[in-house]
Amino acid sequence: MSRLRIFEEAHPDQPVLVADTHADIARALAPIGVAFEQWEASQPVVAGDSPETILAAYKADIDRLVADRGFRTVDVVSIAPDNPNRAEMRKKFLDEHFHKEDEVRFFVDGSGLFTLHVGDRVYEIRCEKGDLIGVPDSTLHWFDMGPEPRFVAIRFFTEPDGWVGHFTGSGLAQKFPRYEPGAAG
Repeated sequence: MSRLRIFEEAHPDQPVLVADTHADIARALAPIGVAFEQWEASQPVVAGDSPETILAAYKADIDRLVADRGFRTVDVVSIAPDNPNRAEMRKKFLDEHFHKEDEVRFFVDGSGLFTLHVGDRVYEIRCEKGDLIGVPDSTLHWFDMGPEPRFVAIRFFTEPDGWVGHFTGSGLAQKFPRYEPGAAG
């Protein structure tokens, strides 16, 4: 289930707000400029389908987002628990960083944890199948796909180098819980 937990930066063990309905999550994220939407496929898709099949299933929403936001490239990324590079892939974005363009991801299948650092608050968003998240450019954040990642996501880009992470070196991300799918909390 999708979930948002908001923490004071100084208290990573005490959320000040928890939301688990899509409407409540979207409403809580809107003031910081983060988009949170739900999409449904126009035809059945499953992990393992070709990128073309996946993109076709979400064509109307993809076309709307590309027209509204000016994205130039859309692709599909798929990561499975048996990926031999999963530990390195997970580690790549576990530290606080930002991008020079919006980071927009739609979860076709599986899940992941986006954590945003805005002012003195930390917003932890568990994204699941059907969730689209749009993180504004320059927003400090980190992403955790878990120790056994399993997700298929559609990614949106404006510039080829826009996805490059610029790391802050703050160490804040290490103070907050890691993503452990299926764990309580």
